[in-house]
Parts: sequence; structure tokens; C-alpha cells
Amino acid sequence: MKIIIDTNVIIAAFASRGLCCAIFELCLDRCEIILSEEILREVLMNLNGKIKLPLPQCESIVSYLRENCFVSEIDELETSLCRDKNDVHILGLAQRSLAEYIITGDKDLLDLVKNKGAKIITPREFWTLLKTPFPET
Repeated sequence: MKIIIDTNVIIAAFASRGLCCAIFELCLDRCEIILSEEILREVLMNLNGKIKLPLPQCESIVSYLRENCFVSEIDELETSLCRDKNDVHILGLAQRSLAEYIITGDKDLLDLVKNKGAKIITPREFWTLLKTPFPET
């Protein structure tokens, strides 16, 4: 399953041992995580600026993400597709990568619910989805 994990979920995954961390670890094992250069830049900037991690540790996290996730180009889309024009790159990434899910805590993205095939859901919703057993055939 191809998934996009938005910056806010990645930051939470590395900032504490909670739901986002558990989701990230589970996705590393069971999914193909798709990221973009934009997401990696935001992760570096926010881990250092907001979370106050030392820059070498932030760079190490970004290197880890590069090694364990697929970094894709994005499709350029109209900025009017989302209330927050800064979120349009996530939609362009989903379109380019054919991701099935976008996992985010961003209300502007969550209000869209679906974007050309990619379902936009919260970390809690994704956790429930992954923990639900698939019916046997």
C-alpha cells in the first residue's frame, strides 16, 4: 500500500512515543511511504525550529527518511484545490505517486476527504484501518 505521511505526523512520530510513532513504525514495515523534498525540508526545519532538536540529529532523521522511504517528484496543481496553498504539494505528491492514503492532522487537507483516489485520513483512522483484520477468502 502506498501512503503519504504528512509533515505534522512525521514530526510527532520523532518528537514522542505516541500514536504517530507507532503508525510510522508500522508503515515502515507494511507500506511504501512516499515523501517529497518539500516534506523533508519541512521536517528538518520543524524538528530544529519547533521541537528544538540539535541540527545534526535533525539531519540524521532526514537521512533515515531518505533511506527508508521513497522520495517522489510532485505534480504541479492549481493552488485553488486546497484552502491552504502550502498543502497543494501534498496533493501533487499523491497524484504523481498514486498513493492510496494521505495521513495527516492538517484540517485543511482532512476537509477534502479524498483527492483523486487518495483517501485523506487522520493518524487514528489509519491506525484503526491497519489494525482491522482483513476477511479471509
